Amino acid sequence: MAFPLLDLTSTLRITPGSPIDLGAIETDAAPGFEGDKKAGEAALLDLGPHLAELQERLFADGKSGGRRNILLILQGMDTSGKGGTLRSTVGLVDPQGVRITSFKAPTEEERAHDFLWRITKALPPVGLIGVFDRSHYEDVLIARVRSLADTEEIERRYDAINAWEAELASEGTTIIKCMLHISAAEQKARLLARLDDETKHWKYNPGDVDERERWPAYQEAYEIAIARTNTEAAPWHVIPADKKWYRNLAIGTLLHDALQSFDLGWPRADFDVEHEKQRLRDEKPL
Repeated sequence: MAFPLLDLTSTLRITPGSPIDLGAIETDAAPGFEGDKKAGEAALLDLGPHLAELQERLFADGKSGGRRNILLILQGMDTSGKGGTLRSTVGLVDPQGVRITSFKAPTEEERAHDFLWRITKALPPVGLIGVFDRSHYEDVLIARVRSLADTEEIERRYDAINAWEAELASEGTTIIKCMLHISAAEQKARLLARLDDETKHWKYNPGDVDERERWPAYQEAYEIAIARTNTEAAPWHVIPADKKWYRNLAIGTLLHDALQSFDLGWPRADFDVEHEKQRLRDEKPL
């Protein structure tokens, strides 16, 4: 294989039980990769064909009675690059094998149920890669920062998330949780870049500036959420996201490693291959 075998999975994984201090984790670093931007972009492109093949094997396995799938959870502050990650990494595989869900504020119907109800409905079928652009973690992040739920309810949600994710893992779902770790300075630069480009004005939300005032509260909420829900069944990865190219390479590598760990072959034919070949050879012209 032309692409470098990077051990980013263990490099970026937060060890369960360890304290989490986002302030001590660099946002502009490229841990586990010694190359520059050009090399990083090339490494991701080199990874693409093998990533696509592994994804197709997963899809074929799902069509042949397999029970595996992947759930990639992307969380991060605004402009951290959830959409860019989807285009650059998930875009390397066959879209038929991917289900992307972007969670917005819950509807009236969704609010009438437990917070995990709408999340469960969006889970990917076997054989697919599911991607959550934001997720159930909003219910312990925004809810905590904006006091949308009391402390007792938020604590209940942490426990509910752990139990729910453990059940998914036991049923064959590999969960990849990524916090896209961007600095306040980089977010400011990206927001200003949107305002300087009229083709990006549609992406700008004045409310993002209001949310910046709550930056320390969000960082604390992320630290607590990661610490409370960082389990062996569903560990967290903190991805330095100031460098877009590294963010993309890191998540592409995490996906690759998860797919490769399945060690899937191609499903065997449940019919007589030679007989089918002969039938086609003997077929009269149409």
